[in-house]
Amino acid sequence: MMSAVKIIDLRATTVAVPLEAPLRHANGAHWGRFIRTIVEVKGDNGIIGLGEMGGGGAGAEGAVLALKPYLLGHDPLQLEQLRWKIMNPVGSLYNARAQLHAAVEMACMDLAGKSLGIRACDLLGGALREKVPFASYLFFRYRNAKTGAGGETTPEEIVTHATDLKARHGFTTHKLKAGVFPPDFEVEVFRALGAAFPTDRLRIDPNSVWSVEDSVRVGRAILDLNNDYFEDPCWGLEGMRRLRQFVPIPTATNAVVVNFEQLAQAIRHDLLDVVLLDTTFWGGLRQAFKAGCVLETFQYGASVHSSGELGIQLASMLHLGASLPNLAFAADAHYHHLTDDVIVGGKMAYVDGAISLPLGPGLGVELDPDRVARYAEHFRESGGYAYDRDPARPSWYSVFPEQRYANPAVPPIAL
Repeated sequence: MMSAVKIIDLRATTVAVPLEAPLRHANGAHWGRFIRTIVEVKGDNGIIGLGEMGGGGAGAEGAVLALKPYLLGHDPLQLEQLRWKIMNPVGSLYNARAQLHAAVEMACMDLAGKSLGIRACDLLGGALREKVPFASYLFFRYRNAKTGAGGETTPEEIVTHATDLKARHGFTTHKLKAGVFPPDFEVEVFRALGAAFPTDRLRIDPNSVWSVEDSVRVGRAILDLNNDYFEDPCWGLEGMRRLRQFVPIPTATNAVVVNFEQLAQAIRHDLLDVVLLDTTFWGGLRQAFKAGCVLETFQYGASVHSSGELGIQLASMLHLGASLPNLAFAADAHYHHLTDDVIVGGKMAYVDGAISLPLGPGLGVELDPDRVARYAEHFRESGGYAYDRDPARPSWYSVFPEQRYANPAVPPIAL
């Protein structure tokens, strides 16, 4: 049955929300803030649905607004029609619309849910759990020169940081974002985490930057730890296939299985073990959920990936995590690194390492106009940044596999 709601307007706003400190990773850094584009879809009933995507500025906002001819008059409940309108396979050869569709679909599910008085997860079949556990997600951080926060490099500093996060948020799974320093140094850091938290779960993720040979060496060096899985140590499905011949830790990816064609190959040829599902990378909350159903059918593991979220996308991650029958692992989130959020009430709270599914209809969150205005202005003042560049090394760029011999000493970075 068609709903009575029709889309009458579309809006996009870029915001920059500060992080406690800049986050380092194998391909560059988050430069002390997350740049996100907030998408608002308005129905003719006056209700506004919310979506979110990474990046921002005139290009991102223009790309969103260019979809207006596809959306005006569209029934937000007709989500399968929406998918074919925006990201059909042939059209996508000429435009990469998956993440645009993800933000718009998120907003349509929010709008439809609010209009019908049901939650976004109810459009997927309902919730199996009312809270989703998360990992601590530890980064080597540059020091924030303004506040003194961050600056973690040594094993002792990373353990201190993890201990603080565990005390504040209750995490019992710890994920180290590696690939910044030489592998042997990062093994030392990872083993220090294992010693500090002997009953907690661990995972390490160098963002695919190690060679297969280094990945094998690292995998064997951490075999005795409480590993959930070995996430994207090397690049590509063939690299992951070779690795599995030598290391018995389950392998996981968010980087090389991000669509159904890749998922089919991974399962057909048994190339890896766990897929981290992202509500933007996969083109939307529904696509990520459908991929989870495929993984369940073939008895592969699933978890929820984080691509650097504010509260709107976090809500989509919670609805995904609530509905997946085979959520066997704590989800990822960068969320605890943020200093604030754009939603009413500010940041959602972790309790015992988990975040509860929002209670309201749709995604269950609303924008705080004052916060949106403040962080839109912060974006205008601070500008964007390139995720694949490092503010402390302006001429550097990542090459796979990366050979890292850098001194772990790092300078402070002003936000």
